[in-house]
Amino acid sequence: MRVFLDKLLVLLLFSCFSSAVTSLYSSYCQLQGQFHLNGMHQTGDVILGGIFENNFFSANPDLSFTSEPYQSTCYGFDVVGFRLAQSMAFAIDEINRKSNLLPNVTLGYSLYDNCNQLGIGFRAALTLVSGQEEQVTLEENCAGTPPVLGIVGDSSSTRSIAISTVLGLYRVPTVNAMIQILKHFGWTWAGLLISDDDYGVHAARSFHSDLGPAGGGCLAYTEILPWGDDSAELRRIVDVMRKSTAQVVIVFAHESHMINLMEEVVRQNVTGLQWIASEGWSAAAVLHTSHLMPYLGGTLGISIRRGEIPGLRDFLLLTRPDLHHNNSDGNSMVNQFWEHTFQCRFAPPPAGWVEAGGELCTGQEVIENVETEFLDVSNLRPEYNVYKAVYALAYALDDMLQCEPGRGPFSNNTCAHLQRLEPWQLVHYLEEVNFTTTFGDQVSFDENGDTLPIYDIMNWVWLPDGRTKVQRVGAVKRSAFKGDELKLDDDKIFWNFESKQPPQSVCSESCPPGTRMARKKGEPECCFDCVPCSDGKISNTTDSMECTSCPEDFWSSPRRDHCVPKKTEFLSYHEPLGIFLTTTSLLGTCICVVVLGIFIHHHSTPIVRANNSELSFLLLVSLKLCFLCSLLFIGRPRLWTCQLRHAAFGISFVLCVSCILVKTMVVLAVFRASKPGGESSLKWFGAVQQRGTILFLTSVQAAICTAWLVSASPVPHKNTQYHSDKIVYECAVGSTVGFAVLLGYIGLLAVLSCLLAFLARNLPDSFNEAKLITFSMLIFCAVWVAFVPAYISSPGKYADAVEVFAILASSFGLLMALFGPKCYIILMRPEKNTKKAIMGRGTTK
Repeated sequence: MRVFLDKLLVLLLFSCFSSAVTSLYSSYCQLQGQFHLNGMHQTGDVILGGIFENNFFSANPDLSFTSEPYQSTCYGFDVVGFRLAQSMAFAIDEINRKSNLLPNVTLGYSLYDNCNQLGIGFRAALTLVSGQEEQVTLEENCAGTPPVLGIVGDSSSTRSIAISTVLGLYRVPTVNAMIQILKHFGWTWAGLLISDDDYGVHAARSFHSDLGPAGGGCLAYTEILPWGDDSAELRRIVDVMRKSTAQVVIVFAHESHMINLMEEVVRQNVTGLQWIASEGWSAAAVLHTSHLMPYLGGTLGISIRRGEIPGLRDFLLLTRPDLHHNNSDGNSMVNQFWEHTFQCRFAPPPAGWVEAGGELCTGQEVIENVETEFLDVSNLRPEYNVYKAVYALAYALDDMLQCEPGRGPFSNNTCAHLQRLEPWQLVHYLEEVNFTTTFGDQVSFDENGDTLPIYDIMNWVWLPDGRTKVQRVGAVKRSAFKGDELKLDDDKIFWNFESKQPPQSVCSESCPPGTRMARKKGEPECCFDCVPCSDGKISNTTDSMECTSCPEDFWSSPRRDHCVPKKTEFLSYHEPLGIFLTTTSLLGTCICVVVLGIFIHHHSTPIVRANNSELSFLLLVSLKLCFLCSLLFIGRPRLWTCQLRHAAFGISFVLCVSCILVKTMVVLAVFRASKPGGESSLKWFGAVQQRGTILFLTSVQAAICTAWLVSASPVPHKNTQYHSDKIVYECAVGSTVGFAVLLGYIGLLAVLSCLLAFLARNLPDSFNEAKLITFSMLIFCAVWVAFVPAYISSPGKYADAVEVFAILASSFGLLMALFGPKCYIILMRPEKNTKKAIMGRGTTK
């Protein structure tokens, strides 16, 4: 039930006119006409109105507009509708007996039958707000006590909506309850069927606004069910349902619509649908047949909250007819109920009634002696709402009457007065109402003035024996603080599917983590494709709209659902390439140590002593340093390794090449001294000058390295440009110029040594070391010339590997070219290790 109190219109409850027959100085309200309606009345200080459906049908008058239409005749008595009216009467009677609620005010009521017709409902509403007095003299300001303070509306939404457009505001709270169910089961794709009236139109409007992006769902289709048996239209609608991918169908309609619709559903054998019923048919017993339950079994319905009203049944038993009025006026509703229940007629009976064997009503019949739905109070739903609505009005009126003058809520701290009551004043108190019923339900209003509803969720259970049971499986309750709150017992719900599980009703399956939603052009928001996140981006939630980029040092996992640390890449000691280079470096170092040991052991032999054995020892030590410095290029770059690797490499090789250069110069000086007049050559290039030359040349490289380290020192660098999913740890050279000068200086000395050795290649001796130096320098220069393009084109760790390979190759080239032949003579051909053999001319075998 809904409490209809006008918030927007000034509810003047009667109209003021200045009639031609009215004197110039008088003002009164003239009733233009009266409607003859079925009603039930009780006098009181304050009257509450009510409009209920007490008859199913009415004979429509002639609306040709050529004559005054006659009053409608209602028939087909509705016992449940009458019980609603009696529930309101009971609530008013209970309030009047309370001493703590409206103690000095007696409530009365005027209740009318709308006969299931909008037109009659409008007439009843106008009768309530206008009163039935022929003429009412008004005060000077056209104010007076209103005939009724509020109207408790019909249980039918269509008629309530229509009347509320005149008397107040209307919303469809059941839509919110249904949306909560859709969200609970993840049903984002549903069809909507509505009746062709205000009930359905308002529901569709609410669904389209509330089920949009904010509601997280979409409607696959919206169809209007026709009134009557329009087989062609019903066939088209069911065909739409059958072809749609939506497995959930929401129906805002009445029993009659569902009966016609289900006949076509059965004819086309459309199964596998999950139905959601509005309160208009959620308890329709006419649909609980073995013919329809294979299709409707498992239906979830919204039903008005069931409540308990203590004392209502005893009050209903006290119902008695009004023997002083006929059925055309007075408490005609009670008399109609009595005639319907006992199948009798009050005097005077209709013509032919007695002759046909009909009985006359005495008013002494006992209700308990007949089986009637009127006394069934086990499932009070709309009656419970009527009960709460009356109490809400009573509490609002009680608060208003307790206002202390000078402390009121209105302008200038005034209070409202019953004799000059404005509707908006009572609405103010109604919005503040907050009480708890004896059943434990709280009644209050939100900021929009709407009641905070409670709905039961009903489930149609198809029992094995073919019977149907409608069970309560949950509730939707709206609170002022938490909003709509759904409580559902999932384990209790009967699902009419083979899986016995809730169906999936989505336009597109949810996008799992690692993907994002991409809208399909021209389709609703719920229809989308799942696009995998691109490399380096992730989504870690279901149905993500966007993929987020991973931090700089992280990369997307293979499933793109979380970020993982990027793989690191550098020339490691644990990988095959690193192991090979390390082994080769250590092997070269060991060979240098062995050769050095051989030379030390045979230091007195001519081949060792020839050409300054000290330079040979120093050259072996420098070669050993060259082999060892390559190890600084292997392993994760650190600050000290980055700074030391190129400095150690540059100084070691300059020391090595300086020794070779000096050896070459010594060779030239020795043979020049052997010629006439060349004795002074050795004098000016003795041991001291040789050491000095090596020291000077090496010091120049040390100065270059120092300047480089001070100005732009190499540092560890995380390079993400080579591979987006890897971090390449490398040493940034800091200064390309510094690195180029370092290599250029080594190359300069190497070229100079090569040129000098080339000049001395034809000197006459049996063991011409100049040839070996020339060969070794050619190897050295070839390796490092090839190194430059290879280094530039190699990314990441492979650049380090190229540099290590160049170091090892050139070192091995020098070691084998310079010391291989000497070791061969020392170890394998000792007969050649004589001064005569070395200095002799010609060939010695």
